[in-house]
Amino acid sequence: MPDVRVVNVSKRFGKVVALDNVSLHIEEHEYFALLGPSGCGKTTLLRLIAGLIQPDSGEIYIGGRLVNDVPPEDRDVGFVFQTFALFPHMNAWNNVIYGPKVKGFDMKKAETIGHEVLEMVKLHERLDAFPNELSGGMMQRIAVARALGAGAKLLLLDEALGQLDAKVRNELRYDIRRMAKDLGLTAIHVTHDQSEAMAISDRIAVMKKGRIMQVGSPTELYMNPQNIFVAYFIGESNFLEGYVLEAKGNVASIELRGGLKVQTADARFEIGGRVVLAVRPEAFSVWKGAKKEKNAIHGSVERVTFEGTNMRYEIRLENEDMIVLVRPSMIGEWFNIGDRATVSFQSDKVHVFAYPETGLKEEIAVE
Repeated sequence: MPDVRVVNVSKRFGKVVALDNVSLHIEEHEYFALLGPSGCGKTTLLRLIAGLIQPDSGEIYIGGRLVNDVPPEDRDVGFVFQTFALFPHMNAWNNVIYGPKVKGFDMKKAETIGHEVLEMVKLHERLDAFPNELSGGMMQRIAVARALGAGAKLLLLDEALGQLDAKVRNELRYDIRRMAKDLGLTAIHVTHDQSEAMAISDRIAVMKKGRIMQVGSPTELYMNPQNIFVAYFIGESNFLEGYVLEAKGNVASIELRGGLKVQTADARFEIGGRVVLAVRPEAFSVWKGAKKEKNAIHGSVERVTFEGTNMRYEIRLENEDMIVLVRPSMIGEWFNIGDRATVSFQSDKVHVFAYPETGLKEEIAVE
């Protein structure tokens, strides 16, 4: 099945820059996610690949073929929309075999394809049902079946699970990935839900304001974010601002606001340079009261949330910064609001970034 290459593609809508010189390579058979906040350009990029709109500049290749001037119907693409885009006057069966019939397949072949894809999406028993007789999850299964029945080699999903309730969404996302993998398709899945992208994707492109911030596997993006926005958008991070006091070998001493001092295992930055530390909530250790530990910072508990498997604590540090940490709810002693606490982190469990010229607030803004 085809790979997809996007080369220096830009797209404007009036004064709005939807895509700004984007380049991307999606490998054949890959289940790939475009992830980012609303308005970041991910749907625009998907529609460009589908041929529904044209780029202002740049080139798009599907399976090595330049498709800038190729109409959507000749790109072997199946598009699944967020809005259950089924023909309301057709039952499930006729929705599914519509593609093969339009492509000129004889009725026997079209029926064979219809039976196969309806079995695949586990809705063969509802082939006589009309869209208004189906649940949201069933309608999206039919939409996927229709795309597969039309012979799509490239499956494009635009927030396809966004209108479903959480339980159905969680089940269907794995079903769609399974079908794509079983058929050897290349799939591009647009979503703003990071948990959805992390759960089912081979790789993810994180987007912001028309640009790609980083591409990598879910593990790579979480464990090694290359910039502050990815550290913020993938998972959750605490950001602590400071200056480099000293750097020796692979160890840097950082002074945080309020004179708090910590060490990191990242000494790339010049002495005096302003930096931002990103620490995941689970990277913190915490003790009641005052305790001497490496990178120890003292504070008090301001909020406690029971999340089932985890306890979530919001702690106000001595320098007035607020941090969030999580720890397993079944391990150790629970904290209460008002408890004095000591938190620390290992030097190699923190990501260090240069302080952004536009400021931290602007750097992590999603709009």
